[in-house]
Amino acid sequence: MFIVEKNKPKNKFGQYFTPEIVANFMIDLAEITQDSTILEPSCGEGVFLKCLQNKGFTHITAYEIDNDLAKNFDCVKYESFVSANITEKYDLIIGNPPYIRWKNLEETLKNELLNHLLWNKYFNSLCDYLYIFILKSIELLKDKGQLIFICPEYWMNTTHADSLRNYMVMNGYFEEIYHFNETPIFEKVTVSIVIFKFVKTKQTEPTIKVAKFYAQQKLTAEMLQALKNKSYLKEAEYLTVSPFQLNSRWLLASDETQLALNALEKACKKKNQHEALDLFKENLEEYDRIGDYCDIGNGLVSGLDKAFQLNGHILSEKEQKATLKVIKAKDLQPFFSKNITKYIFITENLQEEEIQKEYPYFWQQFQAYKEALEKRYQYKNKSNYWEWAFLRNFKLFSKNEKRIFVPCKERISNKNYFRFAWVEGGIYPTQDVTAIFKKPTTKESIAYILAYLNHQKVFDWLICKGIVKGNIVEFSEKPISSIPFKAIDWANENEVKIHDSITKKTMQYLESKQDTYLIEINFLLNQLLNNPKW
Repeated sequence: MFIVEKNKPKNKFGQYFTPEIVANFMIDLAEITQDSTILEPSCGEGVFLKCLQNKGFTHITAYEIDNDLAKNFDCVKYESFVSANITEKYDLIIGNPPYIRWKNLEETLKNELLNHLLWNKYFNSLCDYLYIFILKSIELLKDKGQLIFICPEYWMNTTHADSLRNYMVMNGYFEEIYHFNETPIFEKVTVSIVIFKFVKTKQTEPTIKVAKFYAQQKLTAEMLQALKNKSYLKEAEYLTVSPFQLNSRWLLASDETQLALNALEKACKKKNQHEALDLFKENLEEYDRIGDYCDIGNGLVSGLDKAFQLNGHILSEKEQKATLKVIKAKDLQPFFSKNITKYIFITENLQEEEIQKEYPYFWQQFQAYKEALEKRYQYKNKSNYWEWAFLRNFKLFSKNEKRIFVPCKERISNKNYFRFAWVEGGIYPTQDVTAIFKKPTTKESIAYILAYLNHQKVFDWLICKGIVKGNIVEFSEKPISSIPFKAIDWANENEVKIHDSITKKTMQYLESKQDTYLIEINFLLNQLLNNPKW
């Protein structure tokens, strides 16, 4: 169960129901006979059961925790699949398991997991309810049995699913994966969806067949059949991917792409690797990262931007001083920004009648938004309606030095670049922007860092290994910190020359906007990244 039907409220069991064309598509992926034994571990309203029976399958068992559902099927056992004592092994397990974050689980479900042997062996409270459905299903498969599920893709690369991924690598292989990005399979859900076929065996397969579909339109049976047949679709991409490995994130990228990502990380390898070794840290990233060289902060929160934005009105001298220069995400481009917006910014500890007297235009503007401002989310301290909701990282942003801004979320559907932009001191980011500053100990110039972040190799790394949800790449502090960074070896004369040349040409590009400088910058960066040792 993955998706709620229109006007059907979500319930405590994470019930989300699958479209019939998708259920039929998944069943057709299975290689089974009429005598095969089949299990549906979370049958919901019974769409998979209906489709299986229509295709002539009769040896079906199903579980459903909600006894108000699937009343028309005799094969349903109304108990929790997680706790059910199941001794039979199956040829096929198929369905749409519930996906619920631990923090959103009902207490009864949490307690069930806390007392479950498999959960305690492999998982913890940072994991999702989905994980136990995948792992227990594999336990219940016969040798060469098939698991076909539809679910979010997030677990394929999150750290918290390491134990699940390792278990799957050791107990079988993926035959096919269909990645649907933000295709609206389900109403009111924008997470990236996958359908996978997993075979339980000790054998291995040389490659995984991957189909990636990027269209933001409702799926049809014809589209699904074309994907299955690897037929041409404008919005589809077909790949073969090497088998997934232990202790790694799983990337749905070609071997060629993965080699390029590994090459970038190798070029960014720490100078003195032995100093980085940490016996108490698994999966150590052995390359320098942006977070080692930059301070990063998510923008200030007004709580209601339109109430604080100024639009060219005549202000008193006192009001002019009580403003803040801001650049919004929409005004950012690669390397530079277009516009500065002024915001009301009152820091004095005043009463409302004093605001009306000393800041008459501000007070007048606020009155149109007063009710909405008073209903803003309150952070640690309750704010007056004329005050910003949360001045996070204000000290960092107040440093009198150049900085880099980037939208905190970036859609990548129709472009092959991100918008890391040069920004002068004295200009602040709001909540839709993240700011990047050189650390005091960093010798590399802010212009070099800017050019590096806008480089194509970094873009490729981010769309494969960044925090990506659907077509949205996240640029909060943690994802930016993790980006591999090519630090300069200051004892290497060639690297120093390239750094200085990139810095100079970046400043020339910012001044002139002439694309010839970009060509030269990219050439120099490629030299640096392709020749980590001179």
